[in-house]
Amino acid sequence: MTDFTVTPYDVRGTIDYEKLLEQFGADRLTDEQINRFPNPVHPLLRRRQFYAHRDIDRFCDAIEAKTPHSIVTGRGPSGAMHLGHIIPLYFAKYVQEQTNARVYIPFSDDEKFLVKDRTLETIGEQTRDNLEELLAVGFDPERTRIIIDTHDADVIYPLAVAFGDAITQSTFNGTYGEPENIGHSFYPAVQTTHLLLPQLIHGVHPTLVPIGIDQDPHVRVSRDVASKRRFPVEKPAALLSKFLPRLDGPGKMSASGDAHATITLNDDRESIATKIHTHAVTGGQASKAAHRKHGGDPTVDVPFGLLQAMFEPDDERLAQIERDYRDGKLLSGELKSIAIDAINEFLTAHQKRKTQLGPLETELARYRLTDEERTTARQRVGHNELKSMN
Repeated sequence: MTDFTVTPYDVRGTIDYEKLLEQFGADRLTDEQINRFPNPVHPLLRRRQFYAHRDIDRFCDAIEAKTPHSIVTGRGPSGAMHLGHIIPLYFAKYVQEQTNARVYIPFSDDEKFLVKDRTLETIGEQTRDNLEELLAVGFDPERTRIIIDTHDADVIYPLAVAFGDAITQSTFNGTYGEPENIGHSFYPAVQTTHLLLPQLIHGVHPTLVPIGIDQDPHVRVSRDVASKRRFPVEKPAALLSKFLPRLDGPGKMSASGDAHATITLNDDRESIATKIHTHAVTGGQASKAAHRKHGGDPTVDVPFGLLQAMFEPDDERLAQIERDYRDGKLLSGELKSIAIDAINEFLTAHQKRKTQLGPLETELARYRLTDEERTTARQRVGHNELKSMN
C-alpha cells in the first residue's frame, strides 16, 4: 500500500518518486542523457527536477543532428497560475532558444469544464488570465502555436474523433479509473490530439512532452495510439518532473489548494515574504542555539527546495547555501529570505514582460494555427472532406 495518490486529477500525500517510477513504468533520466542537452544544461535537468523519461534519446538525436523536433506542454486553466505551472513552460522556452525547437501549447479549457465544478464563463475568464501569463514567458511566435480547445474545434475535434476510434473504454478505465461523465471518457482522444498535433502538421519527427509526473497517463495513452501505426506519427517522448511542494508540507503546489501554500505569478514581494516566512516548512532546529550546533536539513526544507528546483541558477552558490545550512551557519529565517529574494527577482521580470503585452487578442493572433496548418493536420488523419473548414 502507498500513502500517496498521484493522478492527473488528484495529488495527495508525501510522494515516493521511486515507487512512481515502478507504478508508471518510466525510466530514470541518466547523466549521459542530461548532458546531451545544450550547454548550459538547464537547472531543472542537472538538478533532477526532471528525473524520469520515456524515449528521450530520439529527441536528443534530433537536437544533435539539428533535424526537426518539437515540444508540447499545455495548461489546464483551473485558476491563477503558480510557480509549479511555469516549470515546463520556461523549460520549453529554454529548449526553443537553444535548439530552435517548435513549441505547441494546448489549453484544455474543455477538460476543466468536464472534471471541475466550474462554469464555462469562469473557465473562460481563467483562460484569458492564464494566456497572459503564458505570453509573458516570451516564446518565439514564429515557432510557437497556442491551441485553445473550444476556440480551435475545427481542427481539434476532427482529429480527436479519429483518435477516439483507437482508444477503448477499458483503456480509459485502466488508466484513469471511473470517468466523471461521458465527456471525460472522450477526453483522452483530445489529449492525444494535443500531443500528436506537431507531427500531423509538420510530418513525422521527435516530439518531447515535458510535464509533471501526474500527467504521464496522457502521454501513455497517446503513445499507445501512435504505436498502432494507424496514423502518420511516432510515439512522443516525455520528460517527467517532480512537483514543487506546497509551502506548508508535502504534496503538490496547487491552484485549487490553500492560498497560503501557493505562490502565484501575480504575487508581489510582500505577499511572497508573508507566505514563506509564515507558512514554509523548514529543516531547521527548534531554537537558534540548537540550529547553530546541529545544523539544518535541506532535504525537507521547502525554501531550499524552491531554490534548488530553478530559482537559484548558480550551482556553486546553491552548494554554498546548502553547506552553510547543514553546518548551522545559515539560519532558517535567513534561508527563507534568500528564497524570497530569488523568487521575487524571477517574478518581477515575468510580471514586467506581462505589463508590456498589447491587447490579448492582438498578441494571441501571432501564435494561432494558420489555415494551411489546420488543413494539413486534418488531411493527415483522412479528414480531407473538412479541408475547407475555417
